[in-house]
Amino acid sequence: MNSYDFYLMGEKLSALGSGGLFWGDEKILCVSDLHLGKAHRLNRDGAGALPPYENIDTLKRLQADIRATNPSCVICLGDSFDDPLAERSLDSVEIDLLKTLQKDRDWIWISGNHDPYPSLQFGESISSFSKSSITFRHIALKGEIGEISGHYHPKISINLSNAQITRACFIADQKRLIMPAYGTYTGGLSVRSDEIKVLFENDATVMLTGNKIRTVPYSSFF
Repeated sequence: MNSYDFYLMGEKLSALGSGGLFWGDEKILCVSDLHLGKAHRLNRDGAGALPPYENIDTLKRLQADIRATNPSCVICLGDSFDDPLAERSLDSVEIDLLKTLQKDRDWIWISGNHDPYPSLQFGESISSFSKSSITFRHIALKGEIGEISGHYHPKISINLSNAQITRACFIADQKRLIMPAYGTYTGGLSVRSDEIKVLFENDATVMLTGNKIRTVPYSSFF
């Protein structure tokens, strides 16, 4: 499995190349910002005719991570659905796959700014969830310790083998972790942005997603 192990609050976590996070001791798989139904929402709003294939692509990648890690619990860290109508736009194949993934395991929906409502079809959502010394929520709270969040869709561009690449990434220090967006049709905010920078110490590490996870000191970007 393509992963990178690190510690938060003394707990060993594994960043996955897919953008998922696995907490092996607790058998928890966490993903953030699926934004299921985004193409439906954008097309409905007149933003263009995007092909509506992102849902099945996102869910199949999640299926692969579930098969690789066999979690007893999956945490979806907010903005799982792009809006209420987008949630109801999932077709029967997508619904069946999602329900298959949920079968025989706990499934926790954290509410986000795009989906601040209880999910009606697939289980209720909550604002945050705590386990041991770690709290899962959608948007980071300044000053919190032991926090895993999403929302910002962090990404970074670096020069690699004489070419510039841009990847979604994790960013973590001794106090918190911000997850990359997992959804196929999601953009991102540079880790150099003030909104992200204010949340982290100089010893933070950036972990690039992809076929091989690469780690870069956060301080090297400034």
